[in-house]
This record gives sequence, C-alpha cells and structure tokens, in this order.
Amino acid sequence: MKLIYCILAATLIYGTGLAQEKTDSTGKKKKGAAISFGSNGLKVTSNDSVQKVDKLFDLEVGVVDVGVNTLQDKTIYTNAATQNFLNVPNDQKNSNLFSLQNAKSINVNVWPVLAKLRVFKTEHQKLYLYSGVGLQMYNYRFTKNISYLNNTTPEVFMDSLSFSKNKLGFTYLSVPLGFTMKTKLAPKAWLIYGAGITGGYRISSWTKQISGQRGKQKNHDSFNFNDFNSCITGEIGVEGYLRLYVSYQLTSLQKTALDQHPFCMGIRIGGA
Repeated sequence: MKLIYCILAATLIYGTGLAQEKTDSTGKKKKGAAISFGSNGLKVTSNDSVQKVDKLFDLEVGVVDVGVNTLQDKTIYTNAATQNFLNVPNDQKNSNLFSLQNAKSINVNVWPVLAKLRVFKTEHQKLYLYSGVGLQMYNYRFTKNISYLNNTTPEVFMDSLSFSKNKLGFTYLSVPLGFTMKTKLAPKAWLIYGAGITGGYRISSWTKQISGQRGKQKNHDSFNFNDFNSCITGEIGVEGYLRLYVSYQLTSLQKTALDQHPFCMGIRIGGA
C-alpha cells in the first residue's frame, strides 16, 4: 500500500504544480507554468491564458479510477472439486457464502502515465488509441466469517470467530489497450466514450481479518488465485465534467474449484 500512496501523492503534486497561481510585485495573481510532453518533446509555457492543445501524440498523467466491486459467480457448486475446496457445512456451499458488503468493497485503479495517439479528427468527432501501465486494486469485504487457507491443498473454511472486518485484496500490474471517442455536443462540450482491454499480473493477494480474540491479522499469500487477469473496460462521460468507467474480468479469480469474475464501476478522475 505504501507504493500506492506514493503514486497518488505524486499525482496530486503534479496536478497542483500545473494549476498553481503566483503573485507578482503588485499583489495581482497570475497563472503559473504549464508543462506538457508530446511529439515535440517537453514544453513549458508561462502565460496568463494556457490552453490545452489537441496533439497528435500526448501523455495523460495521473488518471485514477475509484469505484465499487461485485463478484459475478459462475461456479457450479455441485462439482466435486468445488465441494472439496469449500470446507463448510453442505447447506452453505453456494454463492451466498461469498456475499459482500458492497459499499465497502472498493476498486481503485491508478494509471500514472497513459500514451494517447489521435488517429482521426473532424470538427465534431475525434478518435484516440491509448496504452500505458498502472495498478488495478480490488478489495472485497465479506459478510460471512470465511477464511482462505493455503495448505498443501488450498481451501475456504468457515472460521469459528466473528470478524468485525473480513477483507480479501488483490493488486495487479496492468497494461491497458483501448480507444476513446469524442463527439461534440456543444461549442465547449464533448461526449467521451470508449472501450478497451487490460492484461495484468497479480503482484499481491492478501486477507485482512479483525476480531476480538486474535486482533488484526494480515496474510499475504497466493492461496488458489490465478497469476494473470484479463478485463474488458468501458467509459462514458462529458469532458471536463464527469466520466464513468466499468470493468469486467474475463478470467476467473481462482485457478480451480470456483469461477468468480470481478465487476467494477465508478468514477474516473483525470484524463482527457
């Protein structure tokens, strides 16, 4: 998590630096410098009316997604492998075992740098291709007292304790690839929409449980989770006002036994 906080802090500092105001000797405020990086290299401009230029190639810095997680459960709970994986009473071997506190199951994606290439432009329409690198982070808060165990044979079991917090988390190092369309709605309003895919490698998976008997326990382990994920993504919004995103993981979280797929939706901060 320290790495995540550093990335977010750097993003905020960068954005603040672009928008900061300076005061001259007369006490009058004026805009500070704007920094951009494109096909012509690094450019610094310093005047009172900095206007964004639509370049052929550009970099988007500090795009952050914040949303909620759900799980689409496609597991066939009558399978022998699933029955053996779930060390719980038979009447609890169903999708309700993994029910979530949806308001506390959070998805955060951090895209420090996204490269954007404009491939089509008219007066009322623009098309961009983009790619980059970033982090996809999923947190799931369970309502049941389930625990993941990574022994010789991984399993999920029902713990004897009652947890005030029972969380499962993932972090993936991910590469997105997609397109963004812009359609002009008004002289200063553009509708933004697009779709893409991401491919990621799991760099961390962990559980966090808090109880009166054991206190706070955090366990980093691979459990039975896949090392790689693949997602389809989409976004829609109005430039400069509001952008929404959705993401659905095509690959299952688990290697065997369970067939669960994260679905996320929320607000996209930054980008153009």
